[in-house]
Amino acid sequence: MATAQAPTPALQISQEEMGRLLALIDHADSVELKLTVPEADQRSAVQALGMDPLNAQIRQVFFFDTPDLALYQAGVVARARRVQKKGDDSVVKLRPVVPAELPDDLRQSPNMVVEVDAMPGGFVCSASLKRTLGTTDVRACATGDRSKRKLFSKEQRAFFAEHAPAGIELDHLTILGPIFVLKLKFSPVGFDRRLVAEMWMYPDNTRILELSTKCAPGEALDVAARAKTFLMDQGVEVTGEQQTKTRTALEYFAGSAVTA
Repeated sequence: MATAQAPTPALQISQEEMGRLLALIDHADSVELKLTVPEADQRSAVQALGMDPLNAQIRQVFFFDTPDLALYQAGVVARARRVQKKGDDSVVKLRPVVPAELPDDLRQSPNMVVEVDAMPGGFVCSASLKRTLGTTDVRACATGDRSKRKLFSKEQRAFFAEHAPAGIELDHLTILGPIFVLKLKFSPVGFDRRLVAEMWMYPDNTRILELSTKCAPGEALDVAARAKTFLMDQGVEVTGEQQTKTRTALEYFAGSAVTA
């Protein structure tokens, strides 16, 4: 991968941060470029990009944490999902990470994905250990008919135990959620890459619309610049304040757990 390219305005980060980003990308499996669209501009963005909501896949996302978000504060995310017409899945995610510092056996696991998420103004590298589940496992956990621990593999539980704060066990965590999500994969006219749109709908009627595209590490800067130019040409707001789906969900449901 060439690392001598000049910083691109698409990422809006400093020269020093660009050096850190390139070092992380060099050891990552993939890069996901993300943009959240301000709520006031979401409707126009959907129309401009020709998105058809009837083609979207329905998902339910559940998080597991303490009411004071001790896991999240420690950089650990435990999550499970129900996916329409597909099996459920679970993930234990650690972020931020330095890929080169991960143990070799973990780095080589077929269930491990190391990815850099980049959005205007920032980036983070995460290590996600995933597990595929059956179609009823997550719902059974949500209704109390299956333990939280059983949603996660032995490999995931070991990863969790290594990085979670001392004394925190999976079965003792609070279920935070679910979040109702619509996910749409589409190829907009005039752009040569597939985009993914995720609409996260929160119980207080707020919404986050995230647009993203994944690419190989070596093409990240070029794809970021081209994606920004394309979105601007379509009138999509690319300079608004960025929001993170996970943090917004955790803070919402953690607040509800505390006041319940």
